[in-house]
Amino acid sequence: MRNQGSLDLDCLPRRAPVPTRHPEPVLDVVVPVFNEETDLEPSVRRLHAHLRETFPYPFRITVADNASTDGTPRIAARLADELPEARWLRLDEKGRGRALRAAWSQSRAPVLAYVDVDLSTELAALLPLVAPLISGHSDIAIGTRLAPGARVVRGPKREITSRCYNALLRSTLAVGFSDAQCGFKAVRRDVAERLLPLVRDSGWFFDTELLVIAERAGLRIHEVPVDWVDDPDSRVDILATALADLRGIARIGGALARGTLPPAGLRRGGCAEPPGGLVTQLLRFAVVGALSTLGHLLLFAALRPATGAQAANALALLVCAVANTAGNRRLTFGLRGRGGALRHQGRGLVVFLVGLALTGGALAVLHRAVPAASHGTELAVLLAANLAATLLRFLLFRAWVFRV
Repeated sequence: MRNQGSLDLDCLPRRAPVPTRHPEPVLDVVVPVFNEETDLEPSVRRLHAHLRETFPYPFRITVADNASTDGTPRIAARLADELPEARWLRLDEKGRGRALRAAWSQSRAPVLAYVDVDLSTELAALLPLVAPLISGHSDIAIGTRLAPGARVVRGPKREITSRCYNALLRSTLAVGFSDAQCGFKAVRRDVAERLLPLVRDSGWFFDTELLVIAERAGLRIHEVPVDWVDDPDSRVDILATALADLRGIARIGGALARGTLPPAGLRRGGCAEPPGGLVTQLLRFAVVGALSTLGHLLLFAALRPATGAQAANALALLVCAVANTAGNRRLTFGLRGRGGALRHQGRGLVVFLVGLALTGGALAVLHRAVPAASHGTELAVLLAANLAATLLRFLLFRAWVFRV
């Protein structure tokens, strides 16, 4: 876990508690549906009864119907007439993400949530889900089936699919949350107003994209282990959903590589992004290191005729060391903003001196052994010394410069 002691407390999210002493709904629970005429009424009535019995503040239930062609619209309209806390929203296009975006954008409740219509998640977790948002402690809350304490009943196919998907997210996007797809989430409206315009997906990847953007922006995501029973009648097309998710991961990964996610206006200055696991850090460090090594060799080759081997090596290594520290600070170890940047560069220069000693020493040994060594031989020796210096640099960056 990253040591947060070097971060400014000003960078951490600070939210005011939600006002609860007024008659307007504090919570709006959206139930996105498509052709759910069988489950809709019993599920909404069960949710309504649970909220009336356990939720201490005014609430609303919004049925978001995305282009149903069966009796779902008729049932939703009747429920909205019979239950004072219920309303019905009709959309002409399909897509769970589209339904959530529309319902959340129209709601004025300070806390927005959604649950799957099958109510696979035990509703006892609903109050623990939204409590940190009401208090101002957290920005987003998600139910998780993969954290310690969760109790899950489902078949091996669903279990393997879910675990593989979340493992893929951790390895490719370095996410820190444990379960992206559990249909049991909540977000503060003031947070949703900033996040929703940035989320492009309108289908099943909507949840994942929202969470990745939020986490990269330094927002706090609260996780609640849930009791969850799989719906054997689920109509989700696993193959089509998996392909759409892979396209979404590739798109988000490209945006992260370009540094365009999230936009600078959403980031909190000086906050750390999730550093990812060791493998992810090694891959990112390798990319930065390869570019630095290439730059070092090109600069050395350009400076060598005018300055001599040792001076050319020192100048090239100094320039590349500054760029390398900055690149690893941002890409490998996930630090944004100016907080601690000078200290990191100072420590990076110490690491540079270690690298200079290794590469300079390698050149000195070469020239002592082969006084008339060719330019190509010098480059080969420098390359080998650079590889050793790169490994040492990673260890020092991780253990000292950025203290992961």
